[in-house]
Amino acid sequence: MKSGNGHRKRLPRAERERLIVEEAVRFFAEVGFEGQTRALAERLGVTQPLLYRYFADKEALIERVFDEVFLRRWRPEWETLLSDRSRPLSDRLIDFYQNYCRTIFTPEWIRIFMFAGLKGEIVNKRYFDIVFNNVLKPFCTELRHDMGLPTIDEKPISEAEVDLAWALHGSISYIALRKWIYKLSVPDNVDPLIAVSVSAFMQGSGDALKQIVAAN
Repeated sequence: MKSGNGHRKRLPRAERERLIVEEAVRFFAEVGFEGQTRALAERLGVTQPLLYRYFADKEALIERVFDEVFLRRWRPEWETLLSDRSRPLSDRLIDFYQNYCRTIFTPEWIRIFMFAGLKGEIVNKRYFDIVFNNVLKPFCTELRHDMGLPTIDEKPISEAEVDLAWALHGSISYIALRKWIYKLSVPDNVDPLIAVSVSAFMQGSGDALKQIVAAN
């Protein structure tokens, strides 16, 4: 943020805050949440005290990074897509996960999520709550409807049922882990891989779900 003559360029507050957040996303994705704000300030070309004019402390900055990386990329229309019973459930799931991957699975997203989990950051718990309420619970609801099973009002969703939904969600998430964490080969276009994963799940989940609901 310094000009060519070595003086710090004066920027509007909103613009400087945006630049800080953008660099903080890159910084924490590279080094994890153990990274020091002093090092971040050096990368930005500003003083550490200046950072704290915008964010009260490091935790406030991490909270803003969470908002930028996770919450702002969430699309409310995904929830509508999952519950649209005018279309086959398998088609809805394929569309959802293809869109989900395109929007969310970036190196910054997956690395920050992994670092947060290793550090025990509460941001992961908050994101899991979003996934449960807006993906897994609707998924379980629609899967029961698709198979003619009792509604969740008649029989509440069990932990085993949520685990079954996580099996699909986790298999999709693993594509991003392979690419951005393990550096393994992943197709440039993952849409066919997602379609195969969803189709395989739908073909094999019916009997398991019936047993789970019957035992609940």
